[in-house]
Amino acid sequence: MSTKSKRIYDIRSLKISILIILVFIPIVLFLGVKLFNDRRYNLISFIVAFLACLPFLAKFENRNPQPREIITIAVMSAISVAGRLIFVMLPGFKPVTAITAITGIALGPEAGFLTGALSAIVSNIYYGQGPWTPFQMLAWGILGFIAGLLAKLDLMENKIMLTLYGIFSGIVFSLMMDIWFVLSIDGLFTWKRYYIAIIGAIPFTIVYCLSNVIFLLFLASPIGEKLERIKLKYGLLQN
Repeated sequence: MSTKSKRIYDIRSLKISILIILVFIPIVLFLGVKLFNDRRYNLISFIVAFLACLPFLAKFENRNPQPREIITIAVMSAISVAGRLIFVMLPGFKPVTAITAITGIALGPEAGFLTGALSAIVSNIYYGQGPWTPFQMLAWGILGFIAGLLAKLDLMENKIMLTLYGIFSGIVFSLMMDIWFVLSIDGLFTWKRYYIAIIGAIPFTIVYCLSNVIFLLFLASPIGEKLERIKLKYGLLQN
């Protein structure tokens, strides 16, 4: 594939990914809240998981993904899940966002989104599935996707950017989960409730930010380097 054709292909697959992540999945979450009153969260989680696969598969329009590519995403998701379980005694202090972001940085935004979404639904087999699961899937998925996009612009190559992203991702995750908290009350969203939820969540947001920064600084280099070697050796996630 020529450089020009690859660029056009990348832009098209990126547009598909953004459409699914920012339009289709939020619509599914909205319908889950409005039509089912959050009582069909297992169905909604399944639909979100299916949609989370589409951006990843969109990268392979001209070929099928190799088994080793799928296995790599599964392994990163498993590491993320294990990390969340290891730190079960420390609420909010988890490596999920960091590992999801590292995956996005090394393997691309679509891989980051899929890893984040799978990490939420699989780890909640232990923590407990609920109407919050689809929102966690979207939140962690988006953070992995954004990290991948920033990496394409060479903006995730130093510790300062990793620190800033850790803070940013902690705030974004908290803000997105506050949306679910407000909707979970009676299905209605008001800005007044949202502001109250944001203020009440400040201590947890600080913990999210701190944990993201710590895990990113400690894990980005060793895990990222191994993923890069695997990607180069086997030609993973190349069009």
